[in-house]
Amino acid sequence: MNLKNSLRIAALVVVMGIALPAKSNTIDNDPTVSGPVAKIDENRAQEIMQRLEEIKAMDKSMLTRAERKDLRKEVKAMKREARETRGVYISIGALIIIILLLILIL
Repeated sequence: MNLKNSLRIAALVVVMGIALPAKSNTIDNDPTVSGPVAKIDENRAQEIMQRLEEIKAMDKSMLTRAERKDLRKEVKAMKREARETRGVYISIGALIIIILLLILIL
């Protein structure tokens, strides 16, 4: 392998490291939790989506300013929690780079 190919591979690795939108979740080793965690996450995600639909369908014109503020905080918190329950996603650009890198190496 010559220097030019090594530099290409190194550049691809650097770009891949920057382009990958990775998210790490904290691992909770709580022995009191039993049962499939994925099922619990799926149920919670459904509850969040139902609550967001309820909020969306509400008539907010009759609410006070403080109630609307609390509602916005609740929506933001639920969206943040919903984002945390999702897995790790790879962007299309990163996927193409990975495939090209595998083709170059193999």
